[in-house]
Amino acid sequence: MYAIALNTFIRSVVIFVLMMILTRLITRKLISEMTFFDFVVAIIIGEVGAEYALAHQRTPLGAAITLVVLTALAIITAKLSMKSVKLRKLLNSEPVVLVARGQIIYRNIKRMRVTVNDLLSVLREKDVFNIADAEYVIMEPTGKFSVLLKHDKHPVTVSDLNLQTTYKGLTTDLVIDGRVMSENLKQTNFDEKWLDEQLKKNGALNIKDVLYAGLDSNGGLYVSIKDYNKKESQGKYGIE
Repeated sequence: MYAIALNTFIRSVVIFVLMMILTRLITRKLISEMTFFDFVVAIIIGEVGAEYALAHQRTPLGAAITLVVLTALAIITAKLSMKSVKLRKLLNSEPVVLVARGQIIYRNIKRMRVTVNDLLSVLREKDVFNIADAEYVIMEPTGKFSVLLKHDKHPVTVSDLNLQTTYKGLTTDLVIDGRVMSENLKQTNFDEKWLDEQLKKNGALNIKDVLYAGLDSNGGLYVSIKDYNKKESQGKYGIE
């Protein structure tokens, strides 16, 4: 039993280190935008790693040791990376600039294995349909992309126009799927009688007919009523 435990422990450590190296070689694209091929590769790597760690000894003891060792190594690695900037960069990499001053940095997109098509797709997701409008595009360690627009392409804000605005906080959920959120209602200093009156004004005769009702910070009540009978006509919402 001792030999099996020791063998499993060593294999778990080896596979942990090997997996970290392999994931760094694959780069963070696997995290950010997994294609079907990337997904299959990730599954195969995980399966092969598990097989190696257990060494075909599928026993409760072997599985338990593998899980404990991998979990412990993950925790230790996370704590060490918090204390060491160099280790953090080694494990998690660092932000990489893909576009600077509107120009694509070919060396960086090649290193990150991001195609021009991928880059354009990311920009469209950020509502940027012309790459010339982007001052900087940065690929974060998490695999996400940050986009800074050129100064003349920024949307006009209220502060730019020197306009006064009213505060808007979170909306308080009052009714969800026909059920009153009593604790939330109490925090608004209103009671169920007031809520019932407001719902009737919005066409809800029965609380069970309310899909959702929420009160915003300005006292506005939003009510959505369940629609039992109506069916969507083909192409009604223009996305089919």
